[in-house]
Amino acid sequence: MRELRVEVAPQWSFRLPARDSLDGLFRVRGGVLHRLLHAGETPVVVRVAQPAPGRVVFGAAAADRDAAVSGIDRMRVALGVDDDLRPFYDRFRSDPLIGRSVRRRPHLRLFRRPEPFEALAWAITEQLIEVGRAAQIQRRLAATLGRRCPDTALRDAPDPARVAATSPARLQSLDLSGGRSRALHRAAREVAAGRIDLAAGPGAERGWRRLRAIPGIGSWTVEMLASTGQGRYDQLPAGDLGYRKLVARLRTGDPRGRVEEDEVRDFFAPYAPWGALAGAHLVGAARGASALV
Repeated sequence: MRELRVEVAPQWSFRLPARDSLDGLFRVRGGVLHRLLHAGETPVVVRVAQPAPGRVVFGAAAADRDAAVSGIDRMRVALGVDDDLRPFYDRFRSDPLIGRSVRRRPHLRLFRRPEPFEALAWAITEQLIEVGRAAQIQRRLAATLGRRCPDTALRDAPDPARVAATSPARLQSLDLSGGRSRALHRAAREVAAGRIDLAAGPGAERGWRRLRAIPGIGSWTVEMLASTGQGRYDQLPAGDLGYRKLVARLRTGDPRGRVEEDEVRDFFAPYAPWGALAGAHLVGAARGASALV
């Protein structure tokens, strides 16, 4: 077993998550974040600690060094430790809606997944249901189809090949609806076969278009993939019911109203290319009523 340790100086204000993720894949013990990943078939246990504001330490245990390097690299992306958010801070720290949140929480980042397929699969499970129920489905998927580390009891999310080899009926038995089961199965088959590339970068839009051709995958799911799996701060999930209600309340004062998806996009257009991060700050501001007055 090879042990690799890398110390990083964050590019901008950074704070390590302090709690387990709802799906149980990210575990925090004694202030140290733990996550099981895989480089191909090789398991990698990654640990992340923040001994001081300007220091983040990554450790990885794997059978070979390349796998350990891969695990650390993916966790650096997931945590956004290398993201420089100063341009966002400088531009919006005095914004009438989100400025207060930006000044109070400059460390705020989008919660990302270390694998794009994990972000896609989890987005499909979260369609049109409450967060708690989605997390239960995700836990079942990880327990049933994911891989487990016998030494740490950590679990990894299932990879595309494993999901593709599972029937939609079996997926539905884990509490996914029939439509979402078929969408997840079809997406996994396309990714596993190499017909859809989920890699971040200039060609990501081609993958988005191919995903949109799958029944049951719409703009919200693709934007969740982009923001939580491909590091795209510009991709706000505008169809999210929470944003539709929040924008309606800001525009009309009606606590029960909702606007259409395009109206959410128009509302966040002044925050481009940081719409998803601006949305995260706006949600935080909405929880403090004085920030919306």
